[in-house]
Amino acid sequence: MSGGFLSTQQEYDQVIVDIVDYVYHYVIESNLAYATARWCLMDTLGCGLEALEYPACTKLLGPVVPGTVVPLGAKVPGTQFQLDPVQAAFNIGAMIRWLDFNDTWLAAEWGHPSDNLGAILAVADWISRTAIAQGKPALLMRDVLTAMIKAHEIQGCLALENSFNRVGLDHVILVKVASTAVVSCMLGLSRAEALAAVSLAWVDGQSLRTYRHFPNTGSRKSWAAGDATSRAVRLALMASTGEMGYPSALTAKTWGFYDVSFKGQPFRFQRPYGSYVMENVLFKISFPAEFHSQTAVEAAMTLHGKLSEIGKDASAIRKITIRTHEACLRIIDKKGPLKNPADRDHCIQYMVAVPLLFGRLLASDYEDQVANDPRIDALREKIEMVEEPQFTADYHAPEKRSIANALTVELTDGSTLQETVEFPIGHRLRREEGVPLLEAKFRRNLARRFPPKQQDRILAASVDQSLLEAMPVHSYVDMYVI
Repeated sequence: MSGGFLSTQQEYDQVIVDIVDYVYHYVIESNLAYATARWCLMDTLGCGLEALEYPACTKLLGPVVPGTVVPLGAKVPGTQFQLDPVQAAFNIGAMIRWLDFNDTWLAAEWGHPSDNLGAILAVADWISRTAIAQGKPALLMRDVLTAMIKAHEIQGCLALENSFNRVGLDHVILVKVASTAVVSCMLGLSRAEALAAVSLAWVDGQSLRTYRHFPNTGSRKSWAAGDATSRAVRLALMASTGEMGYPSALTAKTWGFYDVSFKGQPFRFQRPYGSYVMENVLFKISFPAEFHSQTAVEAAMTLHGKLSEIGKDASAIRKITIRTHEACLRIIDKKGPLKNPADRDHCIQYMVAVPLLFGRLLASDYEDQVANDPRIDALREKIEMVEEPQFTADYHAPEKRSIANALTVELTDGSTLQETVEFPIGHRLRREEGVPLLEAKFRRNLARRFPPKQQDRILAASVDQSLLEAMPVHSYVDMYVI
């Protein structure tokens, strides 16, 4: 039956066609995009290695049936797991997103394009091991970087003008769509099969954002991207069998995505697909914090130093005013009790209070042993949030794309301290300053999991663009096995 449906003359929605044709036909020629993709690969895998220190993450990892090993399956970095590509995608995707420390894209919708690496690396590794066993050439790491650039571009361009959060949907829908498209190409699906796969991703059930917001904020926000990447791999594999697609998945009256889930509005696009998103992606270098707060945390760290210079600490603070952009207010402005780490790392008041008190913000600072310090909540109560219209305008401006926050601290003696940070250190405009720190972050994360010689081998392969691009995927992944 499905073969008959595949031969239908119905045209696919243009949005679906554009995604597939971009993946299958566009040639990436930007050296900057490939260099940035390499930094992104290092940073993303490093974030996953750090997450392995948290039992709440590791309890979800491994095969569905304990003890299962897939002989030619994909290996999960930092572990001894070797899994089918669907479950491997979940494992890798959950690891890299767990601590909210991987890259970010901010626009009408936001998200973390490197989440797609869960699907990309799992499939690439599985394909490579299978190919070698059959006497065929393996995929190279350049193929992984190319897929990363294209997944970033699909997710990011869809996000520029289309707000999924405003209709209650989580941004991981874009991870699923982007991963489905690039994985279809990696698997060698025909164009018709890839169109079917991407249509299946749009037709699929989509995650609600409720797990990111009061009163339901919880740990699903840390594995939702892993779930999306594993679903993408599953859908692509189904399409590879000739499973039918749904050409008007978006536009069908009454039953299509637009009418059911997007208030009847079609998607809008600011630019054609290219390599813009990878070139301009935001890295979380200094702080494991929701990105709309990054500049606020950086400002708070500076103010902590200024307080020390005048012989004072946070106990001398009477009031804090944070001038910010509208998206920040909508997502991470929280009052009242915070129930768990997932709640705390999406509360700007918490993420400002901790560095003002302690001069740091680490992933461990969201855990109960730190959060139970009563001074944190006392300082949160002193914070007033105010939208600064210019910050909101600059946040959306394509030529600027700032994420500004301004902190004013009023002290009990009547004096004030102020600090404004417009661009976080992970911003494209601070790339020269940020890359050495990003590489240092990668080194720290390697040291969490591997002995020195293994760290050195991984680092040597990762920092050399030519060496990395020429390396077979399975050879690179093997270096991460403990």
